[in-house]
Amino acid sequence: MPRLSKEQELANLHAEAVREFDDIQKATHAERLQALQDRRFYSIAGAQWEGDVGDLYENKARFEFNHVHLAVIRVVNEYRNNRVTVDFQPTDGAPNDDFADTCDGLYRADEQRCSANEAYDNAFEEGTSGGMGAWRLRSCYEDEEDEDDERQRISIEPIFDADTTVFYDLDAKRQDKADAKRCYVLTPYSRDAYEAEFDDDPSSWPHEVSQLQFDWCTADLVWVAERYSVEETKEQVRFYTGLLGDEGQEELKVTQDEIDSDTGLIERLRVTGYTLARTKNIKRRRIRKVIMSGSRILEDCGYIAGRCIPIVPFYGKRWMVDGVERFMGHVRLARDPQRLINMIMSWLAEMAARFDVEKPIFDPEQIAGHEQMWSNDSIERWPYLLANAQKDKQTGSKIPGSQVPAAYTKAPNIPPAMAALAQMAQQALQDLLGNQQAGEQMQPNLSGKAVELIQNRLDMQVFIYMSNFAKAMKRSGEVWLSMMRDVAVEESRRMKTVSTNGQSGSTVVNEPVIDEKTSKRVIRNEFAKASYDVVADVGPSSTSLRNAVVRALTGIASVTEDPETKQALTLATISNLEGEGLGDLRDWGRARAVRMGLIKPNDEEKAELAQEQASQKPDPQQQYLMAAAAEAEGKAKQAEANTVLTVVKAEQARAETAKTLAEIDTEKQQQVIDAVNAFQQAAQPPAGFDPMGQ
Repeated sequence: MPRLSKEQELANLHAEAVREFDDIQKATHAERLQALQDRRFYSIAGAQWEGDVGDLYENKARFEFNHVHLAVIRVVNEYRNNRVTVDFQPTDGAPNDDFADTCDGLYRADEQRCSANEAYDNAFEEGTSGGMGAWRLRSCYEDEEDEDDERQRISIEPIFDADTTVFYDLDAKRQDKADAKRCYVLTPYSRDAYEAEFDDDPSSWPHEVSQLQFDWCTADLVWVAERYSVEETKEQVRFYTGLLGDEGQEELKVTQDEIDSDTGLIERLRVTGYTLARTKNIKRRRIRKVIMSGSRILEDCGYIAGRCIPIVPFYGKRWMVDGVERFMGHVRLARDPQRLINMIMSWLAEMAARFDVEKPIFDPEQIAGHEQMWSNDSIERWPYLLANAQKDKQTGSKIPGSQVPAAYTKAPNIPPAMAALAQMAQQALQDLLGNQQAGEQMQPNLSGKAVELIQNRLDMQVFIYMSNFAKAMKRSGEVWLSMMRDVAVEESRRMKTVSTNGQSGSTVVNEPVIDEKTSKRVIRNEFAKASYDVVADVGPSSTSLRNAVVRALTGIASVTEDPETKQALTLATISNLEGEGLGDLRDWGRARAVRMGLIKPNDEEKAELAQEQASQKPDPQQQYLMAAAAEAEGKAKQAEANTVLTVVKAEQARAETAKTLAEIDTEKQQQVIDAVNAFQQAAQPPAGFDPMGQ
């Protein structure tokens, strides 16, 4: 089969992408349209009357009492008050892995650099209201204005209208889409911007999920699709050993790509003494990106950094039913009760406007000639009104007192069913949205426990969104780490880090050092070999939980007698305090807790502690004790030295005696021995001698 040209290959790829996207959009159109309607329902004025309900109230009063908006904002505020971040942990569970903490700091630095909170906030609000949000990770140059700077960092960017612009292949079942093979992201351009960017006649990508009933004027947009596809290939990796062949010597790894790019590599290895030790078949996973219009592929971007599709989805609530992904947010179930409240309140407002006063009913002859006065009375506020007296039909004379109206209009009574329906709709709306009024209208005499129970009830309806967002953040950390392996490749590169308390620092990655144990050259902080699990913890979902912690700590502190325990509880209480102007107090409490060993210090705090210990001077009492201890230690050493000297002299005397005896011959030795024995006998007292005279 003849090899296809590049143009024909791209044309086939475009046709395949159009067919697949059409299948995806048809299968998910209804669900995504509802998500879009949910977001419009709570955020756009007038959108609560879209559809058939609005048609029923054509040319009538249509008021909105948007309770749903406040409920969604409350959930969003709960998240913004307790943000979720990622934590990298060693896959093998090794303790004290400093590079894992370094990855945490690098991730926070990338978040700070690109204002990632905008991406997170947009995704969370769209997922909470409509059911789906998303953001993207993209590698970009650290300094795009410096043509010589090739260093790259990871940027986290928002994706707007994710429910209508982000589509995964239908085989992707996991919530974080880690199993997705393809992903489509649609981006709108104005016609002028499209022509300036791509130098091509505008041809829009199919975009069918839209709702524009209340938008009288919309922009003329051209949609462009980005397609991310996973390509998996099997590759053989060869491992070579050098001439020395020492045990534990690091093997040289050679990939097939390196061999293909350098045809003489194998021969040079053979000549220099390298031998093939082993081979291993591995799977290579790469991400290819192309940009497409409705008619053709605009740009083939090739393979991008990382081994994961860099699009991170977030779902408020999600299910798989009948093989179709279904999701919703905080609005879907509250739409009907909200509409019912709007209908009832609009009807009541219309009735109140029509029957605000009792209107008189006249015979036409009574009002003839005074119509203008009666019609302008609400504007002119006449001090009196005129009416004609009725005349007797037989005599034609005026009938006295006949100027009074024949009757008055009456305001309609509200049907009991209408009042009951309004109450039921209000109760249903509160039940579905969490009845936040119970938390906002608490009486001041409620106990702290009662307040905590009320807040916990509200938080339970928020926690599902926080938990699902933690899954999205975990996926974001995995994508980031995958991309950093391809981005941070420079040797001894210094990169910015940010600590948990927001302080800036720096670290050096891919730094060559000499291992103190093996005396071999190793690479420290190497991303190519970084293997970490990503964990995202959900913090307290309400300020009241922090207050509950404070109450618990103060309660324990009031009953303990140990001063150290009481001090530790006080510092923990300070760290959980919230309020304006308490930041310095919390920092002081953390510093004290670090010095007491209650909190593990970060790198900056470790350096400060080491500097303090090096420059710290002992007090006079401590100096005296140290001097006394040194003096006692000196005397002990002197006594020990004297003892050793005495022993040495004794040994020396014995040695000299032995030497003297060795120099005397045997005969002289015997004479000397006999003389000594005789002297000893002469020196002994006679038998029976009593030295005491008794």
